[in-house]
Amino acid sequence: MPLTQKSTYTTDDIYALPEGQRAELINGVIYEMAPPNRIHQEIVMNFSAAIHDYIKNNHGNCKVYPAPFAVFLNADDKTYVEPDISVICDPSKLDDRGCNGAPDWVIEVASLGTKRIDYGIKLFKYRSSGVREYWIVNPLTQTVNVYDLEGEELSDQYTFDDDIPVCIYDGLIINISTLLK
Repeated sequence: MPLTQKSTYTTDDIYALPEGQRAELINGVIYEMAPPNRIHQEIVMNFSAAIHDYIKNNHGNCKVYPAPFAVFLNADDKTYVEPDISVICDPSKLDDRGCNGAPDWVIEVASLGTKRIDYGIKLFKYRSSGVREYWIVNPLTQTVNVYDLEGEELSDQYTFDDDIPVCIYDGLIINISTLLK
């Protein structure tokens, strides 16, 4: 839910939040973030490990960062997000604060409180900022929406039991049910 005290916020406002309070900033609007639940954390941890292992085993140079990890999508101070998982293949985008520019692959784990943001606001923002691939993993419906934002901008929906091909990595297949065993 967005805060409404000011008409436009900046990243300075994000960094001025009390210690431990998490929020994201999209186009100058602050969205508070609720603490994730157990299944959310299991998905993020196991997903991150599977991607990391694939990259390492294939001698890749991409890096995997689970939240909280700062991503400054634009070259302004009006957007700051913390995707559940960010995969960054261009090391020049990384500094001590986080990622400056679009990650190559973003995974969000949806909840009742984040559905509107994940399927609407973030989908548009990630697409327009240059994210190559965007996944929305929904534990409530046990579905995964995959958006290939390169080229033809295809989207597909899978179940947790499906073998889901990763668009940016030939040969990487993710099965959410297997990850959660």
